[in-house]
Amino acid sequence: MEKDVIEVFVDGLCEPVNPRGVATFGFVVYKDDAKIKLGSGVVDSSNSSNNAAEYSALIQVLKFLVDNGFTEERVVVKSDSQLLVFQLNSYYSVEAYRIIPLFRQASDLLKHFRKIKMKWIPREENVEADALSRKAYADYWKKHPRLLKNYSKYLATEKQKNFMKKLKIQFPFYVSKREASRLIGKKLEELKRR
Repeated sequence: MEKDVIEVFVDGLCEPVNPRGVATFGFVVYKDDAKIKLGSGVVDSSNSSNNAAEYSALIQVLKFLVDNGFTEERVVVKSDSQLLVFQLNSYYSVEAYRIIPLFRQASDLLKHFRKIKMKWIPREENVEADALSRKAYADYWKKHPRLLKNYSKYLATEKQKNFMKKLKIQFPFYVSKREASRLIGKKLEELKRR
């Protein structure tokens, strides 16, 4: 962690299908190596995509920083979303209808800061924010299990579940096909390195 800098980590996801799944986000704020704020939540379902979740994380954390007087500090926002970082750094244009209002809102909030930088980081460096977005996702399903039937065709197959059990991978009942494939691939890579 850098000294005299507010470091912010943001992440979002949309499962079991993207877009139109359940979009959740997480963020972590550090000041001088001390964790000062954790946040997470669910994105409005009419605007659900992983990119909308990433923007929602950023917007929520920027509101926190503005409301708590951190606008004069040096701030570095770190995200593993290349789209988010590159759009806000003006490398990419914004064309998706569900992102345009979020981009405008984030851009307006960024204007409050004296010195703020958006930085892309690899997923491996964004573990805490990712865990918070996944916890928000898990909490959503615990509160709304009856909605799972709406997403059943996107959930892991019995074959995937049996293979994950064989590999001793722990997984939630609502795991998507895509997430199951990622978990299996990760475990197979670990086994290959042994």
